[in-house]
Amino acid sequence: MTAKTTARLPAGAKARAPQVLAALQTLYPDARTELQFSNPFELLVATVLSAQATDVSVNAATPALFARYPDAQAMSLAEPADLEPLIRTIGLYRGKARNLAALARLLIERHGGEVPNDFEAVVALPGAGRKTANVVLSNAYGYPAIAVDTHVGRLARRLGLSVQTNPDKVEADLGRLFPRDCWVFLHHALILHGRRVCVARKPDCPACSMRGFCPKVGVTQPAGQP
Repeated sequence: MTAKTTARLPAGAKARAPQVLAALQTLYPDARTELQFSNPFELLVATVLSAQATDVSVNAATPALFARYPDAQAMSLAEPADLEPLIRTIGLYRGKARNLAALARLLIERHGGEVPNDFEAVVALPGAGRKTANVVLSNAYGYPAIAVDTHVGRLARRLGLSVQTNPDKVEADLGRLFPRDCWVFLHHALILHGRRVCVARKPDCPACSMRGFCPKVGVTQPAGQP
């Protein structure tokens, strides 16, 4: 599911989108989330923890967390103070501990301890939001969705696919430009490209396979320049 918008797309965006998709499919044919999980509950927890934190820091903390609290039932019995030591290395860990404890209880109360395969139900969970719901439903249940994080938003603007800064509006623009069956791949591939090549401060434009058609919106100092 994507947000709705009537805003005008950037000039050339419709012609550029297939080129972007083809390049990403060549570069990252097996693109998928880098969060480590074995079931929908673990993915939900990891995604909540990943807000304003790196996947590396989340993946380092979750093995011990899931060993202690392997499902919603176990976590629903925990207090935030029980969870904090296990996620202390992750940014904003106190607030996230509160959200996880409340989230687990709601899963028990409303959904029989299972992560619902329903967008609005996931959005309603503590610590979740539109991005979390898109990540969880697309990766756990194959739901067609585009999760917009800082990398996806930045690349959407640099590649001239959107002028929006609001993640929901970026999501809507990308949803208009790319086939529905490519949405899940698209957001994973854009994240990988944003981490490996098109980084925030000094993107490696000379090494980028999209340099021939990328408008480089907002790029003032590519890698290799003083």
